[in-house]
Amino acid sequence: MSPTFRSLANHNYRRYAMGGLVSNTGTWMQRVAQDWLVLQLSGNSGTAIGITTGLQFLPFLLLAPYAGVVADRMSKHRLLQLTNVGMAAPALILGVLAVTGQAHLWEVYVLAFLLGTASAFDAPARQSFVSEIVGPDDMTNAVGLNSASFNTARIIGPAVAGFLIAWLGGGAVATGWVILLNAVSYVA
Repeated sequence: MSPTFRSLANHNYRRYAMGGLVSNTGTWMQRVAQDWLVLQLSGNSGTAIGITTGLQFLPFLLLAPYAGVVADRMSKHRLLQLTNVGMAAPALILGVLAVTGQAHLWEVYVLAFLLGTASAFDAPARQSFVSEIVGPDDMTNAVGLNSASFNTARIIGPAVAGFLIAWLGGGAVATGWVILLNAVSYVA
């Protein structure tokens, strides 16, 4: 195996990396779909998108120090299971609301905040979990592959979301289907 991908020789890391790529792609798909849904619900308000983004990332600012302590003291595997459920649930709820035409702006705000709260705990656990999967010799390689995977998802996710939203008609219902795909991506 190429030295560039040597961490992938570890079965557990390979499963983790592939699941992360799928899940991160879904997360980026939701970010695009959620913003498009906010535009649909707010009559193209940039302020509403700013509020949504602020609410989604505010928990990182408020909870990051505490989340790091929790990640250090709790089983990272268990914490990642909980945070994945905590991120999938708001996505599932928002997707269903959008697909059924029942989504309101305030609900998007609340669900974005809940998603951000789960994400704030997920990030430190995910970053430190790699050290439990691979040995010290593969640590640098695994961290590099994680970064490459995240950036690949950052490119693929919005592109796929844009294509699917357009293909499905561009309305709130289309965004709901994309958000539901993200909810399913957490299974990986």
